[in-house]
Amino acid sequence: MFKQTPVMGWNSWNTFGVDINEQLLRETADAMVESGLKDAGYEYVIIDDGWQEGYRDENDRLVPNKTKFPSGIKALADYVHSKGLKLGIYSSSGHLTCMGLPASYEYEFIDAQTFAEWEVDYLKYDFCHRAGATASPLLYRRMGTALANCGRDILFSTCSWGMDETEKWVKTVGAGMWRSTGDICDSWESIRDLTLKQLPLQVYNGQNCFNDMDMLVVGMNAKGNVGFKGCTFEEYRSHFAIWAMLNSPLIIGCDIRNMTEETKQILMNKKVIAVNQDPDARQPFLLPGVHTIFGQNEKQFAWAKLLHNGDYAIGLFNVDDTDAHLSISSVDLGIDRLSGKKLVYENLLSDGAVPVIGSSVVCLPVKAHDCVMLRAKVVNA
Repeated sequence: MFKQTPVMGWNSWNTFGVDINEQLLRETADAMVESGLKDAGYEYVIIDDGWQEGYRDENDRLVPNKTKFPSGIKALADYVHSKGLKLGIYSSSGHLTCMGLPASYEYEFIDAQTFAEWEVDYLKYDFCHRAGATASPLLYRRMGTALANCGRDILFSTCSWGMDETEKWVKTVGAGMWRSTGDICDSWESIRDLTLKQLPLQVYNGQNCFNDMDMLVVGMNAKGNVGFKGCTFEEYRSHFAIWAMLNSPLIIGCDIRNMTEETKQILMNKKVIAVNQDPDARQPFLLPGVHTIFGQNEKQFAWAKLLHNGDYAIGLFNVDDTDAHLSISSVDLGIDRLSGKKLVYENLLSDGAVPVIGSSVVCLPVKAHDCVMLRAKVVNA
């Protein structure tokens, strides 16, 4: 399966690790509908590592853990589908998963067929315990070929952590998205570092095979499997805005059964989601004058992205530890004084007006670790 816009959904790993079961997954599917997340565009409920027994059955098939998933994966898929959602599952390209459970190397066709029979819609395919003699592209091509011949449309999400120059071969293995970074944890430093490492890889991002910057930590608040020191509201808001601007899949990692109002405000901001889900999925570009971005000492930067209807999405980001004023000019978006055009701005994160200096410059205060997101429409001057 290929997607024209980035995947949106929820994954069990960030909060629960291997402490998962079918009741949790059913409650999460319920919460996705009842909270409004489904209406906002989130559709995948993804089981990560820890769902299987430590052995294969007499037919070499993977076996769901009988304690955690007594009804089996097919019954869970039926329940998730009944909510108008899709089910994802996890395996790895090696002999074992990251948690040491049976994985799919040398069983790719059997496992792909099993997932199809269970009516799974998405496969996250990890990089742990890989067979050292097999090159990384071939490890993923084996499963990509199996999925393409399993009789069901299953989205292939490769997770090789951006290693072995994944960007140069991942589109050849049938992937619909690929992990372009290492693992995230619930801290501002992690968010900032993953962002900076992602920037040189944006040229590889686009429809049918999106760069995955890892799951969101919005709303984790230092709890759960990858909880570290947590983030402020402003840091979580910047995190979500960056992932949206860079066309990363938006896969929630917090416990959506118990979201705060602040978490809902970030995750269900339909104006920001619309930037991520724009049907053209164009890459953002860096605006001059605010930054020089390629390095580790940048303090502020701005991106702009041309949208399907001719509007621009603009993100102003302050990764410094002190507040700042950031400015952009419509000239850098192709609107000069001779064009007979101007930009009218909408603030996507608040109801405040967007002041314009003269005819072309916007200068806005941006708190430390915070951002401003704008949508700019071209109109007659």
